[in-house]
Amino acid sequence: MGKTWLACALGHKACRDGKSVLYHRLPRFFAELELAHGEGRFPRLFRQLVKADLLILDDWGPDRLTASQRRDLMEVVEDRYQAGSTVITSQLPVDAWHAVIDEPTFADAIPDRLIHNAHRLPLDGPSMRKTQDAGIEEAPE
Repeated sequence: MGKTWLACALGHKACRDGKSVLYHRLPRFFAELELAHGEGRFPRLFRQLVKADLLILDDWGPDRLTASQRRDLMEVVEDRYQAGSTVITSQLPVDAWHAVIDEPTFADAIPDRLIHNAHRLPLDGPSMRKTQDAGIEEAPE
């Protein structure tokens, strides 16, 4: 499929065009936000996230969001709305995002801000990892 590869290619192009880009895998992103809250550096991290021309959030949806993750994500997408571009990669269709967000008010608000004016690129086909692995031959002994 190549979701991460495509998101990173868009990020590289944005960098070459002089844009600021931040990339985060969502599970680690939420851990970083939680740590930033505990260490008192959340406001600085939040400003970086909001100011970036392009924010790439990779691998949306493997786990349900906690209350603090919902609040943090809502704050980020709210402040980025109409101010910067956000790329989200996911194996889940958008209509399944409500279950991941797991709270009706946030489940309506977060996708609304992300999907309004969005360009959706549905990908199908085999994983790039599988196609790349198929091209690798065993080394002779």
